[in-house]
Amino acid sequence: MSSITVIDALIDQMAKLPGLGPRSARRAVLHLVRKRSLQLIPLANKMQQVAASARECLNCGNIGTSDICGICENESRANGEMCVVEDVADLWAMERTAVFKGRYHVLGGTLSALDAIGPSDLGIPKLMDRITTENISEVILALNVTVDGQTTAHYISEEVGKRVKITSLARGVPIGGELDYLDDGTISAALKARKSF
Repeated sequence: MSSITVIDALIDQMAKLPGLGPRSARRAVLHLVRKRSLQLIPLANKMQQVAASARECLNCGNIGTSDICGICENESRANGEMCVVEDVADLWAMERTAVFKGRYHVLGGTLSALDAIGPSDLGIPKLMDRITTENISEVILALNVTVDGQTTAHYISEEVGKRVKITSLARGVPIGGELDYLDDGTISAALKARKSF
């Protein structure tokens, strides 16, 4: 394989990442190649380390380097509040605000009739178990304000609303907005102004 073919293959691989298209990937790869010893080699080493050590928390679905993440291990966060998010990126966005002091549950997606994604395809059955075993008194639905996100929120509300208090983020989160793209102030204000679902 020629060096150009190897570089083209790297560009193609980088272009598959969210937020990068072919031109952005090409610019990033050319920059990395030019800064080989300062950036490319350290980046490659870190990527190998992450590939070898990253794992999903067996409890909540967060990504870390141990079987149980630091949030789930922290007993002070067992305060009866659980924030349900669609994806790990949403969990990390919530954590950036340093406002929420409870536990999380990552669904791994949303319900979607078009894509044939039902409750058993997501972390919903595990959520039901955790609500009971962890003595959860409030479930905060921090799902994206999309059709599928709201469908999922309604489903969860119907399933657990009789057992625990259900709240959702305030509508400061824009319609069609995704948590990972919001600034910390908006997320923080929305969490503080949550309301019954």
